[in-house]
Amino acid sequence: MRKHWPALAATTTLLCLLITAPAQGHEGNPDFRSEIDSVRPSVPGVSFEVLNYDADMELVVRGDHEVTIYGYEGEPFARILRDGTVQKNQRSPATYLNVDRYAEAPVPKNADAKAPPLWKTVDSSGTLRWHDYRMHYMATGTPPQVKEEGKRTKVFDYEVPLRIDGEKGAIDGTLFWVGPTDTSKTPFLVAGVAIVVLAGAAALIARRRRGSQDRDEDRPTKEAW
Repeated sequence: MRKHWPALAATTTLLCLLITAPAQGHEGNPDFRSEIDSVRPSVPGVSFEVLNYDADMELVVRGDHEVTIYGYEGEPFARILRDGTVQKNQRSPATYLNVDRYAEAPVPKNADAKAPPLWKTVDSSGTLRWHDYRMHYMATGTPPQVKEEGKRTKVFDYEVPLRIDGEKGAIDGTLFWVGPTDTSKTPFLVAGVAIVVLAGAAALIARRRRGSQDRDEDRPTKEAW
């Protein structure tokens, strides 16, 4: 049995990767879709995308641009400099609130939206990904706006203030309820891949066992005298 462990270990590792991959970052709610309607100002080389249904916003800056995202009290929360340096303000309450989907994470006493920013470099790729609870429903269950769970329904409009190259603006978006009929197909894909991988591992083990048995049968039998 021990000689089959590598195949089983490889199978287990692959399954773990498949199952845990969607859980990176914040877990979004597949019953919702947060959609960007517009970005003001619209600047070539500066793009935004919603990730994980309704949980995360991603900003990518390509070119000579500086973008600042503002927090929940109007304070500078995060920014990307012209050289691609990504920084977060350690005095912004949003830096700590964004750790939890429902803003229940503790905020340290030194976090003060009115204090001068204390910037900390977190990356240099020109890409910023952050959780923003302005773009999702801040409660569990079904929003009161939803009268039919199987019908796409607008929940609310939202705005994330920003500044691009010194010009004030915002990300304007809309949160929609799409319901369980429009949920992700990822679990089914993972289950299908798991079945295929396990079947392949079982076939490999069976072939090795048959080969071992065949070799045993072909081996000359010792005669007892």
